[in-house]
Amino acid sequence: MNHARVAPSLSGIGFLAAATLAACLALTGCKIAHSNTEVPATASTPAPAIPVQTQAPASTAVDNRPLLICFGDSLTAGYGTDFGEAYPDDLQRLLDAQGYHYHIINAGISGNTTKDGLDRIQLVIARHPELVVVEFGGNDGLRGLPIEQTEANLSSIVDQLQKGGTKVVLAGITLPPDYGQDYIKKFDAMYPALAKQYHVRLLPFLLKDVYGVPGDMQSDATHATAQGNKQVALNVEALIHPLLKR
Repeated sequence: MNHARVAPSLSGIGFLAAATLAACLALTGCKIAHSNTEVPATASTPAPAIPVQTQAPASTAVDNRPLLICFGDSLTAGYGTDFGEAYPDDLQRLLDAQGYHYHIINAGISGNTTKDGLDRIQLVIARHPELVVVEFGGNDGLRGLPIEQTEANLSSIVDQLQKGGTKVVLAGITLPPDYGQDYIKKFDAMYPALAKQYHVRLLPFLLKDVYGVPGDMQSDATHATAQGNKQVALNVEALIHPLLKR
């Protein structure tokens, strides 16, 4: 399928997975109704059959730890997993065990495009996070949106975060092979180009050592299982480790 193809719906889309990482995956899933509510990392949100975003009751205790926000779409939100099983939850547990004192917020919303992320960016900046993990782009690719538009949106997200005094890291993704090699090549090149432009650390493929691993991917061949999210958290921990402070 060439780059002009637009997916009729992001709800319930599944792709036949290729055997290698080069053929990788699509970001998809039932699209949750847009919400500007950030979900604490202790309350990751699976995508329900009815498009309603839910969250655990907020704690009344004041948390003065530096804020680390995981900002993205379904792969960040933890689509298809239970509360506490998204990668930001596992990342919180990893950092706690290592003696780092950060409060992680899961600001992932399933179905979000880079434009949706851009629409939410001021809410993230207003929280004055010390570090933001930016993970967007897959839903843009599934819809066959112009890569220039996706790149411009991601560029604005990173630029606004940095101007707000926030450290940023970027997590990339890729698309199924039926979107055409030319489109995929340009899509994949977008992430390192942005990382170079803004001098930010890059994880080229969020699902490194997860995609294609038995038990680590859901039946849609798109989203990580609870087991797979543990590895995703390790991937992200390695990405952000040089920026962490005790």
